[in-house]
Amino acid sequence: MIRRATKSDMAALIGLLYQADMVHHHLRPDLFKGDTSKYSEAELATILDDESKPIFVYEFDGQVLGHAFCQISEVRDHRLLHDIKTLYIDDICVEEAFRCSRIGTALFDFVRRYAESLGCYNITLNVWEGNDSAERFYRQCGLRVQKTGMELIL
Repeated sequence: MIRRATKSDMAALIGLLYQADMVHHHLRPDLFKGDTSKYSEAELATILDDESKPIFVYEFDGQVLGHAFCQISEVRDHRLLHDIKTLYIDDICVEEAFRCSRIGTALFDFVRRYAESLGCYNITLNVWEGNDSAERFYRQCGLRVQKTGMELIL
């Protein structure tokens, strides 16, 4: 079952955020500290109350096995850009023992339908270079490169 996250899901969400951080830490230990969570419990509580930042969870037998953190943004009356509503996926994570079990696909499909129901023009997200499995997954979901971020480490 996929549903909107509640404050009772905070422990599971924090646990999944730790797992996502470790994926990023292994890719870029120069940037990601490792063994931490992207959000504190207080920050997570604030996000859970924010309608523009919905969090969805995949629950099976009372256990949260995955999440999708989303953010809704709109461009209006911009000098250069057309008016559009975008759903940005801030984070999708599936419990490590359940990866490759289609939970990520179910979460993404749910988020896509949610974005469509809001009249969003597109779904965007970021993938760190080297996270080949995530990039493959998102391409299988139909996403294509929109822009490329580059860096020069000094």
